[in-house]
Amino acid sequence: MRVFTLNLTDDGVTLTAYLPDYSDEMKHMAKRPTMLVLPGGAYMFCSDREAEPVAFAYNAQGYNTFILRYSVGKEKGVFPRPLEDADLAMKTIVDNAEEWGVDTNKIAAIGFSAGGHLCAALATMGKIKPAAIVLGYPCILESISHILAGKVPSLDEKVVATTPPAFIFHAAQDDCVPVEHSLAFATALAKAGVPFELHVFEKGYHGFSTSNNWVYDKQEHVDYLAHTKCWVDMSVRWLDKRFNP
Repeated sequence: MRVFTLNLTDDGVTLTAYLPDYSDEMKHMAKRPTMLVLPGGAYMFCSDREAEPVAFAYNAQGYNTFILRYSVGKEKGVFPRPLEDADLAMKTIVDNAEEWGVDTNKIAAIGFSAGGHLCAALATMGKIKPAAIVLGYPCILESISHILAGKVPSLDEKVVATTPPAFIFHAAQDDCVPVEHSLAFATALAKAGVPFELHVFEKGYHGFSTSNNWVYDKQEHVDYLAHTKCWVDMSVRWLDKRFNP
């Protein structure tokens, strides 16, 4: 596997690539589906728990993965600066697709919490939109701005018929970003006729990521969240159906 980090800007925005090696035994994977990972962190930081664990989960399914550590903080993390970073990341991936073995028709993006807001913004407002998105307990509504680095737009209002399809998951018990955010985005997709899949788990914390021992140091948390781990495999199957109809 090739692993490298690019500095996209002079002030700390980076794109880290995890590119599985090519093999003559798997010639059909010379150009791979690709996932751009957008960690959460309230636009104040980029969560490690929603970075490498997620990238490796999709690597294991044959994806190229890229982690974007976008602009964060009370000054740099105010919207739309992070969206500009995500646009730059998409352009970088597309511009280097031949060298990196990227199938440009199969580039997806995944975001969690505030990273979910960024992912939904990329899908609705971005210059180069992904072919599909995965949203984990995303911030969608402007009303959540008080816990973020700055004011954000309500992205359910930006959905149109050409918005990329979405796979969305959330926990009904989430007391940080209410499940209404995912419901609002799903409702907007339905009204616009955009394909989507929505999964609301009855139990779960905010920020559960891949719900395993990698992201939780207490077994009691892993056990409590065991039912949520399935979102990874479910999202991969959903993407497979979209990318390989």
